[in-house]
Amino acid sequence: MSVLMGDFSLQQQASFCQRLKEFISSFVRYLVAGGAGFLIDYGIFATCHEVFGWHHLLSATIGFICGLVFVYVVSNKWVFTNRKMQHQQVVEFIVFSVIGVIGLLLTVLFMWIFTDVCSIHALISKLLTTALVLVWNFGARKYILY
Repeated sequence: MSVLMGDFSLQQQASFCQRLKEFISSFVRYLVAGGAGFLIDYGIFATCHEVFGWHHLLSATIGFICGLVFVYVVSNKWVFTNRKMQHQQVVEFIVFSVIGVIGLLLTVLFMWIFTDVCSIHALISKLLTTALVLVWNFGARKYILY
């Protein structure tokens, strides 16, 4: 570690390590929360698409919204320790939702590309899409809200 951080004081190194530890911890918690949110999202998507026969884009939208609400609640209660808008919950939820809507647009775009353009089965497309949208959602929420 000292080779990588040779020009930094011990205090700066300790501060960096603490921030890195907090980042990794929140990312792991976000993966757990996001994983549970994904199970809700994917379960509702699969049910709507496979059981009810609804179009994959409508099914993906409904699943995504349900997962979004779940992840918002869990993110505020467990994932992130520092909330920039803690006392402005309405604004916080709006920003969280806007990030989610952008994620939803990305979901629809990637689902269309993978399923309709690339002819990948919708259930596999949803897995690929989820991984890509996870990166957007965590990064944007961490930077803007937490």
